[in-house]
Amino acid sequence: MPKDITTNDVKLHIEDHGGDGRPVVLIHGWPMSGKAWEKQVPDLKSAGFRVITYDRRGFGESEKPDSGYDYDTLADDLHGIVTELELEDASLVGFSMGGGEVARYIARHGDDHLHSVVFAAAVPPYMMKTEDNPDGPLTPDAAQELEAGLKKDRDAFFDDFTKNFFSADGELKVSEEDRQKAIKLCKQSDQTAALGCMEAFGTTDFRADLAKVQTKCLVIHGDSDAIVPIEGSGERTKTVVVHAELEVLEGAPHGCNVSHPEAFNEVLLKFLHR
Repeated sequence: MPKDITTNDVKLHIEDHGGDGRPVVLIHGWPMSGKAWEKQVPDLKSAGFRVITYDRRGFGESEKPDSGYDYDTLADDLHGIVTELELEDASLVGFSMGGGEVARYIARHGDDHLHSVVFAAAVPPYMMKTEDNPDGPLTPDAAQELEAGLKKDRDAFFDDFTKNFFSADGELKVSEEDRQKAIKLCKQSDQTAALGCMEAFGTTDFRADLAKVQTKCLVIHGDSDAIVPIEGSGERTKTVVVHAELEVLEGAPHGCNVSHPEAFNEVLLKFLHR
């Protein structure tokens, strides 16, 4: 059932989809909301898990403050949810930007409440290409171009972004209905939140955070991801978290949980049942 909880003085919109099994917390990507998991929730519920989605501060139906869009604060928001709902033996599934929250959560709060973690098309270990991070998939020029595009025309930006989000090798891999749903979620984002989180996921270094991941870990990534390329993210996360399992979704774009839901859910459920 939908509910709001207040953590870090910010009201967050949560949907606790029920189930008697272990809790699974689904953390959405930028710039959407917990509704982006609609193709995962039914399968996870049917498998007996207690499924929890929430809208990150500044997005969806959550409160939209003027600040707090750094990963320390966002991870603390997640910790507030885990604490408020008294979750134990939980699995955290972070998609894209949400993978950063998973990594930073462990670094700041440990893994006492966790059963496992999943990085799905996720931004760690470090997106920005720098002298000490030459394999980062995001160049400073590209980051500036993204920021300028969002500032100039949100509607045009989200239209183009969702095309890239769901395309592989130039071909849209979802229905136009699914793309329009995503655009609607994007438009619910607050501009300050969208820009703040864009900076956060582009410039935050998670390499030290990933080194602290000791719990069971799965990396899911599409091999045709044009937003967060697997070579600069998923494959590198696997090299840092040496015990992690890496599952590659063939022909899948960034939005692989929507474009390839059957394959995504099969891999995810197989891992969660362990």
